[in-house]
Amino acid sequence: MARLPFKREYAISSTFGKGHHLHLIDGSAYIFRAYHALPPLTRQSDGLPVGAVAGFCNILWNELSNGKRSEAATHIAVVFDYSSKTFRNDIYPQYKANRPPPPEDLRPQFPLTRDATRAFNVACLEVEGFEADDIIATLARQAVNAGGSCTIISSDKDLMQLVRPGIDMFDPMKNRPIGPDEVVEKFGVPPERVVDVQSLAGDSTDNVPGAPGIGLKTAALLIQEYGDLDTLLARAGEIRQPKRREALVDNADLIRISRQLVLLKDDAPVPATLDELAITPPDPDKLLKFLTDMEFRSISRRVAERLKVAIPSIAATTPEDKPQAQEEAQKTDPTGQPTPE
Repeated sequence: MARLPFKREYAISSTFGKGHHLHLIDGSAYIFRAYHALPPLTRQSDGLPVGAVAGFCNILWNELSNGKRSEAATHIAVVFDYSSKTFRNDIYPQYKANRPPPPEDLRPQFPLTRDATRAFNVACLEVEGFEADDIIATLARQAVNAGGSCTIISSDKDLMQLVRPGIDMFDPMKNRPIGPDEVVEKFGVPPERVVDVQSLAGDSTDNVPGAPGIGLKTAALLIQEYGDLDTLLARAGEIRQPKRREALVDNADLIRISRQLVLLKDDAPVPATLDELAITPPDPDKLLKFLTDMEFRSISRRVAERLKVAIPSIAATTPEDKPQAQEEAQKTDPTGQPTPE
């Protein structure tokens, strides 16, 4: 396979295994984070909102072209939520029912991020009835079982239950790794007990009920004392504090339902094999056409220079081309890259 002028080499072996490293980008979560973290941006030619797409393109290009981290990817995929309806709604109809609809100016950017992923020649994965987190859990397990390793590009707390030998996380917004120590810092328990704590504490964002009056700190203390959720529920009558005891005894079934909601499925029907996720060079024409259509001058220039092709001509009319806008973008960009477009 021809080598591009990147700092990494592409996977040579056709079979994923020892020495291979899979990067899974939590596409759905990153779109929202990019939208809220980066300054608004519209395409000058027609006013189309593209700020989240620009941030998304930057992180994807960084993943493909930057091998500075010790575990550079040989395989990669971007994973999205198919829709808001999943099997969890069959278990608990109120699951995520209190989430507001996405902002109007973000909605048209969802399909564009899929288009961007394909333009970069990266697998774009989503499965009806499952969340992106379930696809990530499935592929991460497969990677470790095959003898390789996996890094999840996300800071989503719900994914921290997956951290273990061979599986870690990386927060691209803060540019920091997330391992067992960071999980303990967040939840007060190691990764293998995160589901137990979440089942007790619930999650108001996702409308996971948990046990009324039991927060993360109390949940962690209870799991530390009793070892695991099943043991805690079996011995709930021994708890001295009346309110805690009643919360656990009276809501045991609800806590068990919460566990079904927060536990990620690692056997989702993923429509791709690990071997099919090997990093392959993007088609310069296809990629640069997408970037120029979006009017992303800065990343178009960086991509063209790295791929050693002609820099496309884009009229300097977008807000990112104005010095003041560039300065603000550089201040705001959480990925630490030159300009988020």
